[in-house]
Amino acid sequence: MSTTVHEFTIHVHQIENYRFEVEFDKPNHARLALDEPAPLGQDTAPSASRILAAAIGNCLSASLLFCASKARVPIGPIETKVAVEITRNDKGRLRIGKVRVAIDPRVAPELRESAGRCLDLFEDFCTVTQSVRQGIEIDVTVEGMSPASAV
Repeated sequence: MSTTVHEFTIHVHQIENYRFEVEFDKPNHARLALDEPAPLGQDTAPSASRILAAAIGNCLSASLLFCASKARVPIGPIETKVAVEITRNDKGRLRIGKVRVAIDPRVAPELRESAGRCLDLFEDFCTVTQSVRQGIEIDVTVEGMSPASAV
């Protein structure tokens, strides 16, 4: 059983064609442009798939950093590489088939053993990665497009 701890809402606005802008719930957060690669969009900004890859890489890196700091093991600067494999499902639709993450925390050789326990723990504390791995319930409504409103 899960309990809601925090909730937030963002807004996504269409700018032109497949170019969108994300407005976050905090005024101090910069707006984020999104665009699809050609032939749909103009590739002027990252796509949603790239943002998801960034979220996974950031979350894992931050979780490892947090664990290492709790263990008093200095690490960094962390360099993380996220490779995303785009595949087609049985209906021919594009999907994220696999995500490979390589994290280089730059741990001094004499401290690697001390940081070892973090390797067993940090992934479990990454909100984004664990949610994506397990699947996320997503409820979708399209305003003004339900069959009842089309009449």
